[in-house]
Amino acid sequence: MSANQTLAAFITGLFETHLQVRNLERSMEFYERVLGLELGLKEESRRVAIYWIGGKTKSALGLRDKPPWVSETTAGDQIVTQHFAFEIDLADLGRMVASMKQRGIELRNFFGETTDVPSVFGWVPAASIYFNDPDGHLLEFVAKLPGKAKAEIGVVSLDEWNRLNQSAN
Repeated sequence: MSANQTLAAFITGLFETHLQVRNLERSMEFYERVLGLELGLKEESRRVAIYWIGGKTKSALGLRDKPPWVSETTAGDQIVTQHFAFEIDLADLGRMVASMKQRGIELRNFFGETTDVPSVFGWVPAASIYFNDPDGHLLEFVAKLPGKAKAEIGVVSLDEWNRLNQSAN
């Protein structure tokens, strides 16, 4: 490694992240039955369940009742909610939205409005829809869009993105 090369040059992806949950079994039910994730490991002694994301050994999501990073002085039921996004294929976005609605999961756009129309981040570009898990963690499905980034449009609905791209053609 040269002196001017950053460590980021060696990072190829995000392998694992963990969330604190109030009730491991309730959260496992959500991540398995609603999202359909594959359980990789459950360790009762550590109160942890780890799920594969995108197939075995690609990346992992851990759920923990009493993670070691939460102090004993913290109220037992207090959860610091976090956010992360699952990447999905654009071709699957409509089916994912329909499936989540069918399961009674409330979907929201970037602005927090209840809707089944994804938001688009022009700077990526990517379409995105948000929902919560049982502990209030903000989860997101993100599908990268074809074409050039348009940072100048900010965040718009997928319908608006499609209109803008049709008028440009």
